[in-house]
Amino acid sequence: MSSNGFGTLFRLTSFGESHGAAMGGVIEGCPPGMPLDVEAIQRELDRRRPGQGALTSPRGELDRLEILSGVLDGVTLGTPIGFMIRNEDHRSTDYASLRDVFRPGHADEAWQTKFGIRDHRGGGRSSARETVSRVVAGAVARQLLTPHGVVIRAYVSSIHDVVVASDWSSLQLDHVYTSDVRCPDEDAASRMREVILRVKEAEDSVGGVVTCVCEGLPAGLGEPVFDKLTAVLAHAMMSLPATKGFQVHEGFAATRMMGSELNGIPQGVSGGISTASPLVFQVAFKPASSIAREQTMKRADGQVIQQRIDGRHDPCVVPRAVPIVEAMAAMVLADFWLMRR
Repeated sequence: MSSNGFGTLFRLTSFGESHGAAMGGVIEGCPPGMPLDVEAIQRELDRRRPGQGALTSPRGELDRLEILSGVLDGVTLGTPIGFMIRNEDHRSTDYASLRDVFRPGHADEAWQTKFGIRDHRGGGRSSARETVSRVVAGAVARQLLTPHGVVIRAYVSSIHDVVVASDWSSLQLDHVYTSDVRCPDEDAASRMREVILRVKEAEDSVGGVVTCVCEGLPAGLGEPVFDKLTAVLAHAMMSLPATKGFQVHEGFAATRMMGSELNGIPQGVSGGISTASPLVFQVAFKPASSIAREQTMKRADGQVIQQRIDGRHDPCVVPRAVPIVEAMAAMVLADFWLMRR
């Protein structure tokens, strides 16, 4: 069996395959009587969806949210919130040649080995399309947290070898979504755009890093010893497709610092518990495995072949990952906020 739920008190259980009829989920734990802004949830979905320009996959999903239960007259009932987003622009024929082929860098072979069956149409549940349900749940969690002063903002801090040199505190994080690469540094954003377009022309892909800043957190979020705030955030972020790394504040750079130097830097978490200072973390995303150029692949019968991957793919998944990182952070923080309450 597979794990399709995340959270303890605030919990999402999601369903759907990339090329199935719909994606969706059930959100449990949202308190009753909370005004729910469905248009705000839709805005988050729009920030994630494909087909928004030359930098993303041309798959033309509208990602229109349908609330099925748990809300009456714009107010939560305290009962499970069921929702659905229909898949409207899937082209399963693009994957017909991959029915018995394992794509390099994908979960195809591992999924087949574990379950004895897989959905070859775009990866099924292992597709990044699964994250659309996380964005909905994260948007609901954000509305739970916002009245209490919690602000969650993420941005692209690097693409390939282009890195934002400025610290987050000097950037205009409210302007992240005015950039098609989701980077508030105009110079870096321009160079990131050039890199993505160049690798797209070369039928290749690149990865990068998303930095997330959580401000306004109350002190006391986190449940040591095994459910430290940073431990659960790491779990949340590393559950996202294409993730390869997670670090908090200075991360691995702290290993090159002296204790006296590191101790003078404010931290958002101490002992796995929030301190009320800003919490900053980074998530590394690998280059997309689906690229248009011919690659070496293995068939289910063990034969090694050379084949292209047809279909519509992102040359860089990192810009579209920004609202997903924010969503997962919101879910984690909402869960801990309910525990603390």
